[in-house]
Amino acid sequence: MALWARQASRWRCLLQAARAAELPGRLRDSSTAQACPGLAPRALPPRPSDLLPWRLQACRHVSVGSCSPPDSAKDGAFPSPESTLPSPVKQEQAKVETLPDLNAKTLYEDWDDVPPSSALEEISEEEAVQIIAEPLLPLQSSTLRDYVDHSETLAKLVHLGVDLSQVEKRQKAGQLLLTLDFEKDIRKILLFLKDVGVEDNQLGPFLTKNPYILGEDLEALETRVAYLKSKKFGKAEIAQMVSRAPYLLLFSVERLDNRLGFFKNELGLNVKKTKDLVIRLPRLLTGKLEPVKENLQVCQIELGFQRNEIQQIVFKTPKILTASKKRLRQTFDYLHNIMGIPHHMLTRFPQVFNSKLLRIKERHMFLTFLGRAQYDPAQPSYISLDQLVSLPDEVFCTEIAKASIQDFEKFLKTL
Repeated sequence: MALWARQASRWRCLLQAARAAELPGRLRDSSTAQACPGLAPRALPPRPSDLLPWRLQACRHVSVGSCSPPDSAKDGAFPSPESTLPSPVKQEQAKVETLPDLNAKTLYEDWDDVPPSSALEEISEEEAVQIIAEPLLPLQSSTLRDYVDHSETLAKLVHLGVDLSQVEKRQKAGQLLLTLDFEKDIRKILLFLKDVGVEDNQLGPFLTKNPYILGEDLEALETRVAYLKSKKFGKAEIAQMVSRAPYLLLFSVERLDNRLGFFKNELGLNVKKTKDLVIRLPRLLTGKLEPVKENLQVCQIELGFQRNEIQQIVFKTPKILTASKKRLRQTFDYLHNIMGIPHHMLTRFPQVFNSKLLRIKERHMFLTFLGRAQYDPAQPSYISLDQLVSLPDEVFCTEIAKASIQDFEKFLKTL
């Protein structure tokens, strides 16, 4: 601001000096022409040597900062042309002196002569108020929110639907995103995920759960997808597995092959059933194997199921491999010891282990109260375990219990 003000002042002084120097010459020419119209000498072209002294004099005059016109111009008195008629050479020199050379080169040279403003230069309060300083980028922060306005990558990820508040909770995920360039590093991963089969509206939630895939090598990701295709997984099946288990593509080919071999050998399943198992529950390939091994031991040792029964239960209900061991024990205890359901019936309807134990208790007790708790298929009024746990309350009351929903609600209040 101060630099512009000083430069404008110098330009104004330069123009005023030029006008003041031009005015006497115009008046002198006018007087000479009127008094001696026949004696006016013909103008000779100015010589370069005649122009040089005036330019130096004008430059000295402007550089010292004097913007006042000549004394004769101030008083309004000019010498009479009859008494001081100059010679043709002198007259041409006077005319040259009254026409300042205001070409662009001189003005730009004058502009360049202005020294740059110093950082220590004092400015007015009005100028200080107009200065807008951008906020500094924090050297470290516990949240990515402080970097969104400064990072094009984070801004585009937010627009894509990524929840940065969840990403920053994952170890070193925030640091990873701050080191990536959207066009160079992230765009190719997004195109790869779309080619695999991840829907556009699922890219944000997918990257929220697994931001680490943005730092993976694209060639390694393509190799893992090629491995799944070699195992006869279809494109739609791979898309389903990747969408439901976002960490799947972080596993190397060797690790994926070991996981598939584990479930095939541990459960005694053939290749087709093993593939169907991981398609329905792909997180079996990405989760820990210790809980799976423990649940298999609980089913065999504590619950008393045979190996072939475990195969059927796991194939029909894969979630039993990752369920809570405590929940498995409590559900089995109530079904087998209280309700009297044998192992082979539980093997036929293993989905009962996925139901809430409270729902099983409430409905069984209501049927017992009505005298309709019959779970033996050889007896009349047989009620399957699937009907017991899967039907809504209204359908269960009218079709299974043969009662109204109001009766069922009143009974629940007595418990």
